[in-house]
Amino acid sequence: MSGITTSGEKKLKLFSGRAHPELAKEVAASLGTELVPTKALDFANGEIYVRFLDSARGADCFVMQSHTAPINQWIMEQLIMIDALKRASARSITAILPFYGYARQDKKHLGREPISARLVADLLAAAGADRIMAVDLHTAQIQGFFSGPVDHLFALPLLADYVGEKVDRSKLTIVSPDAGRVKVADQWSDRLGAPLAIIHKRRDMTQANTILSAEVVGDVKGRVCVLVDDMIDTAGTICAAADALFENGAADVIVAATHGVLSGPAADRLKNSRVSEFVFTNTLPTPGEIQLDKITTLSIAPSIAAAIREVFEDGSVTSLFEGVH
Repeated sequence: MSGITTSGEKKLKLFSGRAHPELAKEVAASLGTELVPTKALDFANGEIYVRFLDSARGADCFVMQSHTAPINQWIMEQLIMIDALKRASARSITAILPFYGYARQDKKHLGREPISARLVADLLAAAGADRIMAVDLHTAQIQGFFSGPVDHLFALPLLADYVGEKVDRSKLTIVSPDAGRVKVADQWSDRLGAPLAIIHKRRDMTQANTILSAEVVGDVKGRVCVLVDDMIDTAGTICAAADALFENGAADVIVAATHGVLSGPAADRLKNSRVSEFVFTNTLPTPGEIQLDKITTLSIAPSIAAAIREVFEDGSVTSLFEGVH
């Protein structure tokens, strides 16, 4: 018999960048393991240095980094981590992006614009990532930007079940904040057995985070409206949508979103909004200045840990999210 056989077992190793270590520690705890010790620092000119203090040779490596602010620094750090693992002879490298940076730049609206979401995918592949795992991509088409496997995880079951247990379902109306979220809102509607309404809004494409007008399509009078979205950034559009619902007679408004980006004026807008509760997952760290009683944060760590285990054991990630597409 030619060749050499070994009795070695597969090894799973979980690595985390510095962007959101709290989430990575929760995922490690759910897996029953610990994060690989890592030395990471910034040189005086801003260059990033990373070295792992354990061997990665022959291991299935999972590299977590949520692209929070300063987003470009943390994307670069993840690329450097992936490159280090490739050069350390890792068996496989999965890049875990709880929040995928530049996901909103997934197509061209005007001439001479980039498709930056595709660029991020190309950079991850060039660095050495074999696989991508992300939570609630802004649009599903981003999966096609990466030539390898992409595991698209969903926060809908976590968020919807929380809202369904808290509010009388007979009084609920699920509201899509724009045409692009109708499919997701429809899934919420099916899961909670609630009617659906839509907010038709006209955006100013020359200004980021700006809408010109919003009108409600559907009956929301006297209803508890749940506005569902993938991310809340400056909170301008979602608060304007909530105002439109109240103007149309809504009894209460709850906002549920996977990613609480919460940039710039978001803190003041959330504080002054008539929305009774904002529900997010912890794909991103909540900025320190935004500590409001009306913000509820649910942990996505068990879902990420379950997906990692399925990938490592050659199982099915899809089976974790049956009925959610």
